[in-house]
Amino acid sequence: MTRMRGFKICCGVTTIFIIILAAVFTTLALTVFKPKNPSIIANPVGLENIQFGGSPNVTLNVTLGMVVTIDNPNYGSFKFTNSTAYVDYHGVIVAEVPIQADLIPAHSKVNITTSVDLMADALIKNPYFLQDLIAGRFNFVSTSSLHGKVEVIKILKLHATALSTCDITLFVTSLSIDSSCKSEIKL
Repeated sequence: MTRMRGFKICCGVTTIFIIILAAVFTTLALTVFKPKNPSIIANPVGLENIQFGGSPNVTLNVTLGMVVTIDNPNYGSFKFTNSTAYVDYHGVIVAEVPIQADLIPAHSKVNITTSVDLMADALIKNPYFLQDLIAGRFNFVSTSSLHGKVEVIKILKLHATALSTCDITLFVTSLSIDSSCKSEIKL
């Protein structure tokens, strides 16, 4: 009988221990380790290239240098593959931004240097171009999708996608840019 009683006590203690561990892991997963949306800020650094095309059609292509700052507030690092962000102007894509694969460590900021190839001829052909030029500002929307893996404490590895949408306003008179970005991470 004592052997059976010892077995029951061992099973009871083990069950209580497993319940406590499950409660602790659930609490940590829902609070501390809960994924937070990264902060993404796009800053132009300068004009890199201007190309004019002649007859029969006049074309203009402009390349702007950009620094994209990504702030990762999570306890896990995020490693993503090569990607492309798109910039549109009133529903027409006017730029493609290559984003090189990188690793964003936990609780850190990373600056990614890239260039934006603005297809000015597509911009000029847009029916809103003249109206926005007179108003002195151009409104663009940049969208990107970074696919990769999140690694938490080098144990848990999950596939994730970081989605970002930036509203970018280019002020013609001051040649300054204002941007506001929203981002989220989907596991």
